[in-house]
Amino acid sequence: MTLSNLPMIRPVKPAWNRGRIVGQKRPLLPKHVWAIRVRLELAGKVRELALFNAAIDSKLRGCDLVRLKVVDVFTAGRVKRRTSIIQSKTGKPVQFELMEGTRSALLKWIDSPEMIGSAYLWPGRFHDRPHISTRQYGRMLKEWVLSIGLEPSSYGTHSMRRTKVAQIYKKTGNLRAVQLRLGHTKMDSTVRYLGIDLEDALSLSEKIDI
Repeated sequence: MTLSNLPMIRPVKPAWNRGRIVGQKRPLLPKHVWAIRVRLELAGKVRELALFNAAIDSKLRGCDLVRLKVVDVFTAGRVKRRTSIIQSKTGKPVQFELMEGTRSALLKWIDSPEMIGSAYLWPGRFHDRPHISTRQYGRMLKEWVLSIGLEPSSYGTHSMRRTKVAQIYKKTGNLRAVQLRLGHTKMDSTVRYLGIDLEDALSLSEKIDI
């Protein structure tokens, strides 16, 4: 066999997911949320605490969270209790609440010298970036989960989006409420997002005695 007839040998690239945990990222548990909050407060990280709390309450995708503007959450000298934005993925509005602790953290951040003249709630540190990127947000999340001893590969920015709705579903079983909070157009998307299976359905059914 001549060299020209020999089969081409291609170098084998390592799989992109080698050594990684793939699939749905886990939501944070309430104890994780409070542990991270305490550490951010003790460290005096005003911006990160405001970002963390806003991510939990808003349940927004990372791309929408990093693009929040001050006017989206702040008016007449105070932080709004409820607000809404247009989702970049669907083009549809979604409403969300801001709890007292989140409002307090946001107000402290908005009043800080770093926010002077910024239209965006999470301004970038470079002139060509008006706000932080989703990659920067992801790096901060990794530091947060590492600070309380969690495996960072099990968590991602969608963990923040899922954290509060997972508790809503666990305590109420109300899928419609979760769908509205996430801004999903189809219930099937909400079911897949929560990872609901037969065991979940049976557990809910067992709580109802007629």
